Amino acid sequence: MADVNKQIAPKCAKFAAGAVVCVESEIRGDVSIGARTVVHPKARIIAEAGPIIIGEGNLIEEQALIINSYPENIMPDTEGVEPKTMTIGTNNVFEVGCVSQALKIGDNNVIESKADLGRNVILTSGCIVGACCQVNTCEVIPENTVIYGSNCIRRVQTERPQPQTLQLDFLMKILPNYHHLKKTVKESTTPVRNAPSSSSRNMLKSKSNTGEENAWINTALAAKKTNRYCSPLTEKEHNDTLKTKNRARPHMAN
Repeated sequence: MADVNKQIAPKCAKFAAGAVVCVESEIRGDVSIGARTVVHPKARIIAEAGPIIIGEGNLIEEQALIINSYPENIMPDTEGVEPKTMTIGTNNVFEVGCVSQALKIGDNNVIESKADLGRNVILTSGCIVGACCQVNTCEVIPENTVIYGSNCIRRVQTERPQPQTLQLDFLMKILPNYHHLKKTVKESTTPVRNAPSSSSRNMLKSKSNTGEENAWINTALAAKKTNRYCSPLTEKEHNDTLKTKNRARPHMAN
């Protein structure tokens, strides 16, 4: 029974340090995302039929869907089906609303808005799949191929698309200001709050306070830690504090 539980236990996604993955994105299954890859809110990455490995410097925009799904003639509970890994290279762009089921994608490709890549397509490198184009054939698309228009016309360009370095740098600075991020493997994004600054600590150490001031500082710090209201010192507690302070002064002078 323990072996069965191990087999059906879902695997967690892994995000390399430097990846920016918004909490509002949907990521399921065994997914690995490389450094400097940006995943926008509402993007979906779903690993059903096998793991998904995404390289560095990729841009996955809103409502884009990257899915490693089962073929139409195979059900998820079919026995003897080996998982197939989906591999995505570096510096690829998945624009708004596109769908990608291709098991192998190279580098420096652009899948434009509403484009659809089938499971049996192999996208090499430097290719552009135009907006609303559907490529569901079983083929290897040559490098630097451009697919465009309602009839999916093809041509070969001389240079491959440039990496979106400036856009990635901009998004990596802006998105954390407006969205919560999923934690990466090596570093935590949880900020430390309510910690006193070094200048505040130095002021408290260097300032010579009376017994009453010391008592108020201690009660204020205790209230801040416990996040509750502390009542002021009674007259008896105030007098005892002053007496203790006066008795300690001769010893300090010696």
